[in-house]
Amino acid sequence: MNTLSTATRCQIVSCLVEGNSIRATCRMTGSAKNTVVKLLRDLGAACEAYQRRTLVGLTCKRVQCDEIWSFCYAKEKNLPKHLKGKPGYGDVWTWTALDPDSKLMISWLVGERDGAYATEFMGDVASRLRNRVQLTTDGHKVYFQAVEDAFGSAVDYAMLVKIYGQPRETEHRYSPAECVGCRRVAVMGSPDPAYVSTSYVERSNLDLRMRSRRFTRLTNGFSKKEENHAYAVALHFMTYNFCRSHGKLTKDAKGVHTTPAMAAGLTDHVWKIAEILDLMNPNRPVTA
Repeated sequence: MNTLSTATRCQIVSCLVEGNSIRATCRMTGSAKNTVVKLLRDLGAACEAYQRRTLVGLTCKRVQCDEIWSFCYAKEKNLPKHLKGKPGYGDVWTWTALDPDSKLMISWLVGERDGAYATEFMGDVASRLRNRVQLTTDGHKVYFQAVEDAFGSAVDYAMLVKIYGQPRETEHRYSPAECVGCRRVAVMGSPDPAYVSTSYVERSNLDLRMRSRRFTRLTNGFSKKEENHAYAVALHFMTYNFCRSHGKLTKDAKGVHTTPAMAAGLTDHVWKIAEILDLMNPNRPVTA
């Protein structure tokens, strides 16, 4: 790792966050597989630590939550018997929480889609907020107790429950049933029906699926280890929050669209990949 130039490391990271697999990145940059994986692990850990430290005291007005599916090692149905039910193998879900106004991804968690992970996830979301918010989730039942445990009564919470029609015989195996409607269910507090939506967080999840090869369906670029999967997610959200200008956000003094982190007041400029790499510098100041 120490022999790589900054330019080469920037090239590797750029490849990884633009939807390329590990092996494709190796071919494009001329780097060894172990070198790319080590950079991903080290940088992913640094990105996760930085964002957990920085994404606090947020003054969001609304938060949308959702989950996105992937898998590690093999799909659940194809796991060998000795790995059935073993954590980190089979279905892996990424829980996400987005501020629809600044487009900032304020929290995420990689794991299973059960009550224990829901509680941990919502607890982390609540810890990052300074004020009362309107929270919207989908109709996943585990959210009921998780939100109450995390926020108590200090939240305006609603569920957007989608209603699906019957699957048609002509549907492809990866095509979901047609959504024929949705119900807005007020669960706690006084949520404004006009803002009961998960559209922005679902669009962000689509961005994650398009820009991280580990989430791309029908390829062999899926994660083999859950730990590396989590590092890749942290790296994606670091570039999403700090590096990518968002077309729906206002422009700065130079006429450039701001990033979610700029819109949230966490930074005053668009980050470069080299700045993200500097997060691994042990002499870098701890403060944001």
